[in-house]
Order: sequence, then structure tokens, then C-alpha cells
Amino acid sequence: MSSEDPSRPIGRRSGQLLFALGFVILSALLLSQITEQTKWAAKTKFFAQPRFWPAVSLAGMVLFGGLHLWRLPRRRYARADGQEARIWLASLEYALWFLAYVWLVPLAGYLPTTLVFMPLMVWRLGYRDRRMLWISAGLGFAIVVLFKSLLHVRIPGGAIYEYLPGAMRNFFILNF
Repeated sequence: MSSEDPSRPIGRRSGQLLFALGFVILSALLLSQITEQTKWAAKTKFFAQPRFWPAVSLAGMVLFGGLHLWRLPRRRYARADGQEARIWLASLEYALWFLAYVWLVPLAGYLPTTLVFMPLMVWRLGYRDRRMLWISAGLGFAIVVLFKSLLHVRIPGGAIYEYLPGAMRNFFILNF
């Protein structure tokens, strides 16, 4: 005879505890900041207050997240929860790559940064073939030309462009 409770759905359970706990903590933190982040407007109807609906939604998130946490079938930390958390944290690596890219564009310029980051990201994704690296660099160059020259998207020039001679500096700031 099976030890599983037939009234409970069978499925993946790793990470449920961490997700529910994180959700309740984050919701409670946001709810605690509601008076700092919103205001109560004088001479405004109760349901039209800028603070009312965000407070209702955050209180609901805390309440229902807490009920979910309370009704979890397994409320102990297991090894599978740690493995699941590592998978979730692994995705943050790409956010860090993006933050580094955004931080370096004003320093090194849009073109040089894109020409370095595109092959780096292709390499990180596992494409080690030299042809793929050159394709990614060419695609990066095409993206820069498309955005800066053809679409006239205003992206600040890099600080490194200040060291170029006058006319060349203006050309690079405007186009790359």
C-alpha cells in the first residue's frame, strides 16, 4: 500500500517551502513600506485613495501566502529544496552579466562593449566554435549600426571616446 495521501496532488515538491517562505517575507516587507511609498490624499474617496488598492493587494499577498505556507504538506527543509534554490540562483548570473554590460557601456562605449560581450555570452552559453564567435561579433556590430546609425537611438558615448581626436571623437560618439 502506498504511503502517499490520495487527496494531495502528486508532483514536484522541491522548492515549494522556499518559494512560499520567500513570498510571504517579501510581501510582508513590501506591506511594511506602504506608508513610505504611497500617500493618503485628503478629500479623496476611500476607494480612490492612492494607498488603498496597493495595500489591499499586499495584505492579500501576505494573507494568502501565509495560508499557503501553513497548508504545505511538507514544512521541513530538504536537500531537494537546496538544489532547487541553486537552480534559481543560477539564473541570476545572467542578470549580473547584463548589469556589467550596462555599467561598462558609458565607460567603454556601446560598440566596444557590445563587441566584447556578444562573443562572451555566446561562449558562456556553450557555443565554443570559432565560427559562432565571429557570427556573434558580426551580429553585435550590426546591432550597434542599426540602433545608433539607422534608428538614431541616443545612447551616450563612452568616456574612452574623449581620448580620440576631434572629428573622429564626434563620429564615434554619434555612430558607435
